Amino acid sequence: MIDLFLIVLFSIAGLSIGCITGLIPGLHVNTISLLILSSIDTFVIILQPLGVQETFLVTLIGVFIAALALVHTFVNIIPATFLGAPDEDVALSILPAHKLLLRGKGYEAVTLSAFGSFGALVVSTALLVPFKFILSDPLNLYTILNENMFWILLAVVILMIATEKPKEKKTFYTTFKVFSAAATVIVLSGVFGLLIMDLPINSPLSLPSSILFPALAGLFGMSTQIHSLRYPAPIKAQTFTEPHFTEREKHSTIFSILLGTLAGAFVAIIPGITAATGTIMAMSARGETDERQTIVTLSAVNTANVFLVVAILFILEKARSGAAVALSNILLVEEWNETMPPLTLIHLLISLLVAGAFAYPLTCMLGKKLAKHINSVPYTQLIKATIVVLIVLTFLFTGLLGLFILMVATAIGLIPLTLGVRRNHCMGVLILPLMLHFL
Repeated sequence: MIDLFLIVLFSIAGLSIGCITGLIPGLHVNTISLLILSSIDTFVIILQPLGVQETFLVTLIGVFIAALALVHTFVNIIPATFLGAPDEDVALSILPAHKLLLRGKGYEAVTLSAFGSFGALVVSTALLVPFKFILSDPLNLYTILNENMFWILLAVVILMIATEKPKEKKTFYTTFKVFSAAATVIVLSGVFGLLIMDLPINSPLSLPSSILFPALAGLFGMSTQIHSLRYPAPIKAQTFTEPHFTEREKHSTIFSILLGTLAGAFVAIIPGITAATGTIMAMSARGETDERQTIVTLSAVNTANVFLVVAILFILEKARSGAAVALSNILLVEEWNETMPPLTLIHLLISLLVAGAFAYPLTCMLGKKLAKHINSVPYTQLIKATIVVLIVLTFLFTGLLGLFILMVATAIGLIPLTLGVRRNHCMGVLILPLMLHFL
């Protein structure tokens, strides 16, 4: 019983830190996990007064990391909605969440995201055992997917372009024009991604750095804010009613969660694929453009990815994220060969479920508090303040080179707005380098 109590206690501790990492753009959970890994001996010494075996102490640290990683996927929608400041997992959510914010539904955007995350947690738990047998023996889906990744990503790009629709009357010329514009944005952002991926990025304050932060902040965050500054649309008074779904929308939302969970599983399996890429695949496959369903799908992808990455560690004995790398280095990872998961995995699954149960209402509560205060600031001033925040964060985390990347990425991010195509084509910044990696 004391073991279960400690697992819940450390899950709640991870929940607290996950809220902080989720609310601060640029502070990625993978970085925190690796910092914990580098200080593991210190943590063990600090926790020794608990009077439990050292093997269980490191399990508790693993429980902390797992809970932190999961809660981050719930909370990171908040800065994406109210600041337009992304990490790579939620870059696509800025666009639909910002639309809802302008219509007075910022709280709804946060609630939809939390619902999508929690739904994915439930579905992932239900599918965990079948997932194990599909992925490894006897079906070995992992090998099949890995061998055909280039063609899968090429199909995603074709779907992204093919689902673009002209704003004017549909003719051969307007269709060709919009397809060409979409392809241009994908290629341009992809070349940009190839050019920046290996650049040496450093923080002037020695903070954890990621080349993707200024790139995605420019492509999706800064470009959105500058466009809003040029064409201001004041934020309507925020409403705080819970999302209402028609019968058809309920079915669509359930389908979004299922599809997002499957895409999250795909992201967890294949190295180098991000949650944003998984979302593009899911949304392109169903041809869905509704912003509410996009938010639900993306959140489901993110949360399912974290949940299943933990399982992958025991199914394939492969670490697919910074958090999983930390877990693999501190835990005794036993391969999952039987129907029942290994005991260590069961402990981690308990922590994920406990953290998710608390994270859902907590995310909604934090979203409501921010939404209540958003109208107290004039819209133009809010946009300018957000731009300043993005610039300051970019400099603090990535220095002068990061500011240059932010500037170029912002210019590219404004192109789809000018050409009248969807901005998710800017995810070419990740897709094209991945295609070349798997070629």
